[in-house]
Amino acid sequence: MRPLEGLVVLEFCQFLAGPSAGLKLADLGARVIKIERPVKGEACRQLSIKDLFVDESSLLFHTINRNKESFAADLKNADDVALVKKLIAKADVMTHNFRSGVMEKIGLTYQDVLAINPKIVYGMVTGYGTKGPWARKPGQDLLVQSLSGLAWLSGKKSQAPVPFGLSVADIMCGNHLVQGVLAALLKRAKTGKGVLVEVSLLESVLDVQFEAITSYLNDGGQIPERGDVNGSAHAFLSAPYGVYQTQNGYLALAMGNLLYIGQLLDLDFSAYADSKTWFSHRDEIRQLIAQKLRGQDTAHWLNLLGSKGVWCGEVLDYETLDKFDFGMQMKQTLDLPGHSLVTTRCPIQLDGEILTSKKSAPKVGEHNQTLAALINN
Repeated sequence: MRPLEGLVVLEFCQFLAGPSAGLKLADLGARVIKIERPVKGEACRQLSIKDLFVDESSLLFHTINRNKESFAADLKNADDVALVKKLIAKADVMTHNFRSGVMEKIGLTYQDVLAINPKIVYGMVTGYGTKGPWARKPGQDLLVQSLSGLAWLSGKKSQAPVPFGLSVADIMCGNHLVQGVLAALLKRAKTGKGVLVEVSLLESVLDVQFEAITSYLNDGGQIPERGDVNGSAHAFLSAPYGVYQTQNGYLALAMGNLLYIGQLLDLDFSAYADSKTWFSHRDEIRQLIAQKLRGQDTAHWLNLLGSKGVWCGEVLDYETLDKFDFGMQMKQTLDLPGHSLVTTRCPIQLDGEILTSKKSAPKVGEHNQTLAALINN
């Protein structure tokens, strides 16, 4: 039995942050029902990655909406809203990521929903909170990465800002929503009352940077200064930390004793005996290490350094990652009509059980008839 079995979650969410939270809740056992507009469904169905579509919906939609049900309802239609309210009355959790003002128009604010279901856990995702001058501005991942300072933490000193190649604000915000919902369910169990959970993309991506921002706030307002050597990887860590080219690939070096690593690499680092220089002179140290590592292949350095306790690893691309043996079940296969879809799995294990599900993302309104039983019960 999965821990959230028996819980019903209504998801009024689009794109990534809210639906990624719903995916985690579904993998943990909840019955997650997407409330979608008829025919076209959620907007993410047409937001594609590399123009890839599966079963008439984007591959992106399938990655974060597997293991869910779909209930098609026009929230501008009074009859459909009445049905949705019946579902709300039976639900444990409701989530949405509409802009400020939308739920007020529909009549499904937290206070509205409490009147229907006094024990509801009501989760809201916004871009920048519900108050203040940014409350109605679009919350989009790249914009939030840029506004939050995150884009200045990657790449080289001589480069322009470098945003992450992933929707980190969306995904982290989704994780925070799950944390908030789980905490709210515990609070509800103690109080018997509904709970409002609020998260925002901006606050989530600031939280991701807690180390960097705390350093700035307590170090005289020193702006993070990225290194200027390829693969420097971190604005706050000293040499040897970084990614280095080898004869046939790339090697990552984590934190370590520079003098000890120098001995292993036959490099004279006596000029850097003071560990403070490992940061102040990190670029020149990294250049010396980079020149050395280009002389042999990755396997050679992994054997030499790894066998001596140095934290290092090969830099894998997706092709080599797919063939690499970590001794872990990292993928799962979903069943779709006529074919299958390979994707990642839930990263959580419970009592030694890997949480997987073959249930693919639903078609728009696929479960309207099935859910009639829940509505009318």
